[in-house]
Amino acid sequence: MAKRKYSWCFALLVASALLWSRAKTSEGELVAAAGETLANANVINRGMPCEEIYVVRDGETLQTISAKCEDPFILENNPHIYDPDDVYPGLVITITPFRERQGGA
Repeated sequence: MAKRKYSWCFALLVASALLWSRAKTSEGELVAAAGETLANANVINRGMPCEEIYVVRDGETLQTISAKCEDPFILENNPHIYDPDDVYPGLVITITPFRERQGGA
């Protein structure tokens, strides 16, 4: 009887471990899908160099983004960036093109 009880406990433990690992995978997939959606938002620009919300891509630096998006004040608008060298793919930043600061061109 004790062996049967232990086998049921073991089966429940394995089943819960499988469900938990599947839930973690699903969460990771959702995060990846959200990142892709935000990255696709960078492609649509409606006549502006960059959208207001920008997702950093692989190989980009704050300097290249600043030049591309015409925003020399990226660090001032993004207080969550403490170190200008600590920029990584997937980081979401706020962009305000310099021409908008001047009242439009």
